[in-house]
Amino acid sequence: MRRKVIGCLAGCIALIHGLPSRGAAQFAVCNQTFDVINVALGAYERAAFNTSGWWTIGPNQCANVIDEVLTSRYFYVFAQDVFGREVLTGATPMCVAPDRFKITGEADCLVRGLIEARFHEVDTRKSERWTFFIYPPAK
Repeated sequence: MRRKVIGCLAGCIALIHGLPSRGAAQFAVCNQTFDVINVALGAYERAAFNTSGWWTIGPNQCANVIDEVLTSRYFYVFAQDVFGREVLTGATPMCVAPDRFKITGEADCLVRGLIEARFHEVDTRKSERWTFFIYPPAK
């Protein structure tokens, strides 16, 4: 629970300080781990869940994953290190692929030749922009 509160506070502080600034990304993901990570993003668009990836983010770096003003309240993030170990996971199953991808639909991943991953739900509270921080997994 403490980690979630810290993540929210960090996101809120970033928004107050203008990160990302006007003209910059509307949804940014920041890697606060010590490893390079690969990030996938999911969102509900046009009556279906869509996932896309990968954004490779170095330690203490951020990646702009959405450039438009946010129109959805909820976004879904999945992250793994370069060895395929999960760094951020959640409860929402969606599809990913080993290489760059853009996938429509979250059902039947294996049947479609895709990989099922559990995405972490991010509530942007209907903000127009959001910065999400990924921290090292608790041990």
